[in-house]
Amino acid sequence: MATIHPSADFRSDTVTWPTPAMHEAMAAAELGDDVYGEDPTVNELETLAANLLGKEAGLFVTSGTQGNLIAALTHAQRGDEAILGEDAHTFCWEAGGIAVLGGITTRPLPTDSRGRMALEAIAAAIRVDNPHLPHSRLILLENSSGGNNGAAIAPEYFESISTLAQSHNLSVHLDGARLFNATTALGVDPTAITSHVDSVSVCLSKGLCAPVGSVLVGSEAFIHQARRHRKLLGGGMRQAGVLAAAGILALKTMTQRLQTDHDNAQALAQGLANIPGLEIDPAVVETNMVFFNLAQDIDISPEHLIKTLRADYGLYTGGYGDRTLRAVTHYWIQRPQVEQLVEAIRTILTRG
Repeated sequence: MATIHPSADFRSDTVTWPTPAMHEAMAAAELGDDVYGEDPTVNELETLAANLLGKEAGLFVTSGTQGNLIAALTHAQRGDEAILGEDAHTFCWEAGGIAVLGGITTRPLPTDSRGRMALEAIAAAIRVDNPHLPHSRLILLENSSGGNNGAAIAPEYFESISTLAQSHNLSVHLDGARLFNATTALGVDPTAITSHVDSVSVCLSKGLCAPVGSVLVGSEAFIHQARRHRKLLGGGMRQAGVLAAAGILALKTMTQRLQTDHDNAQALAQGLANIPGLEIDPAVVETNMVFFNLAQDIDISPEHLIKTLRADYGLYTGGYGDRTLRAVTHYWIQRPQVEQLVEAIRTILTRG
């Protein structure tokens, strides 16, 4: 199969390749054994992430899914219950890991168009102390909300949930895979959100362009236990500084340029909105995700559109169920590629 360059790939920001500067940093990284705690580059990354997010310590993990799973295993025990949104990534797209591997049951709740559970619903879902019921132990949140147009959820929501959680002795974990996209859109420091949660997992390998990994942050005591669960899951890495070096640049430099991706996403949304047969509201595009629908009266399926874009134009988009498609902007997507995608879709829908 031919290599797909990310400049043609709108399927996700997970397709990003490391930047040239990252390649140089990886080649020059100072290394040690991270399982022994002796990789200086990993240690630097973990400290940097903890400081940026206002927490005491950090842990370099292989993926966002692993970071979320480790957090759940650390906060809760077998037979406990986690409250989360019914469209949360942790619930929908992580293979049921917290239940399969942690014995933690889930209590999914409806969410609004921005991915927020109602506070009243959360309060009602918290179990009373009864031997017939699991213990409510954990609330799982997400920001930005990937299943809801990449919506950026404001700090006030997290503050309200923190107050509720503390009153019932519950922990709160944030899946912050694209947290920096959310804070860029909101114009706030990450700590405005992370100060209201007990732990956060942030991805380095999506819009931040590092090739592998996430960082889980929390208190010293939390990370001490999280390190044990990372080992349990087979996530202990050795000379991982070669990867952490790219992560350091991701946090220092790539977090500062995300507004460009958001601007390109808005330009894409505006362009698609002018194509007959497409349904899209540019007003809901706040970060780097663009969801759009094929109208019911268009005699073209999403599968046909996706296949034609690839075969005739070398452009890659993703289906998202029913007649919905998704396009995601990132470092390697610039305005010419946005314009190319708009015109390609216009041409395909016009000719039928």
